[in-house]
Amino acid sequence: MRAATLKGWLWVHKWSSLVSMLFMLMLCLTGLPLIFSDEIRAWQSPPPTVEAVAPGTIAPALETLAHQALSVRPTGHILVSMTFREHQPQTVRIVTSSTGVLPSPGMYIQAFDQRNGKLLPRAEAPTGFKWVMPFMRVMRQLHVDMYAGLPGMLFLGCMGLLVFVAVVSGVVVYAPFMHKLDFGTVRTDRAPRLRWLDLHNLLGIVTVVWVSVVALTGVINTLAPLITSHWKATDMEQVIRPYRQMPPVENRIAVEKALTAARAVAPDMHLFNFIFPGTALSSPHHYAAMYEGNTPLTKRVMSFSLVDASTGEVVVFVRMPWYMKTLFVSQPLHFGDYGGLPLKIIWTLLTLMTIAVLGSGIYLWLKKPSGGKAKIRPLKKAKESIT
Repeated sequence: MRAATLKGWLWVHKWSSLVSMLFMLMLCLTGLPLIFSDEIRAWQSPPPTVEAVAPGTIAPALETLAHQALSVRPTGHILVSMTFREHQPQTVRIVTSSTGVLPSPGMYIQAFDQRNGKLLPRAEAPTGFKWVMPFMRVMRQLHVDMYAGLPGMLFLGCMGLLVFVAVVSGVVVYAPFMHKLDFGTVRTDRAPRLRWLDLHNLLGIVTVVWVSVVALTGVINTLAPLITSHWKATDMEQVIRPYRQMPPVENRIAVEKALTAARAVAPDMHLFNFIFPGTALSSPHHYAAMYEGNTPLTKRVMSFSLVDASTGEVVVFVRMPWYMKTLFVSQPLHFGDYGGLPLKIIWTLLTLMTIAVLGSGIYLWLKKPSGGKAKIRPLKKAKESIT
């Protein structure tokens, strides 16, 4: 590589790193607790405890549970949805509200044991740790948009692109300067700045693939509001619009019949949300069903259907287009939550290594040689990098 070309790559690496470094450091620090958000949420809001059911117990109909949930709410409240969680197959959560638009002040959630119809008590957060969930909300908001809404989210997307540029340029710069050194060499007998430089190069090259994946999937995630809004305004609206003007259903069929029909059209997916007619996500004449993938990697890939509330016929079934699938498949790759706790631990270690790369980069910048620009030695004689 010619000296002029190398000098250009050094310039790209220096400035792409300097501009994005502090933001990347913030994202790493706020992302650390978010890696374990599922475990923290389960600790703070444990699932309802279900008891053993006596043999021969007859399970009540879901329609009966729906009426039971509505009967304890104020007059004028309506049934909104039923939620089924894959890891809690015995439990159904029934949402009621004063309006069909959620979230609303009157929204209320009751959990029932489907096997015996028992109302399950709400679990309490561990005493002395009431600050944990507010802290997690702050971390998530900083990580997502820095409390700046869509502009903040798009700004962080630009920083993600700069991080990727810094990684690519760093690899280009790393290669010619390290070809005479064994991989993993840290010259501890040299000046402190050179030791930090070797450590920076080593950790950087070890984490290069992971940082690239996390940065690029993070960029995709910053486009989520725009992509989702486009999908709702085009594909979803075209599907639902013809049914919005239909009259409200007079004799709604039982939930079980509609639910069975909805599950039959997507046996390869998990139906997690079943929405009653007359809400913002359904129509006056239809139930709406929402499905998710049944593997860790496709869990966020959703589909949607409308079920005629008077006949039980599925009139519409919509799968996500490719751009929505790309968005939602990128999220597990970004958060590392598709491989259970072992993968989350690996994600944590890689995040800590990336923090070390960023910290050493800041140190190298602060300790850069003073007085004029550093000169690039001929590559044949180069034994150490410059920044």
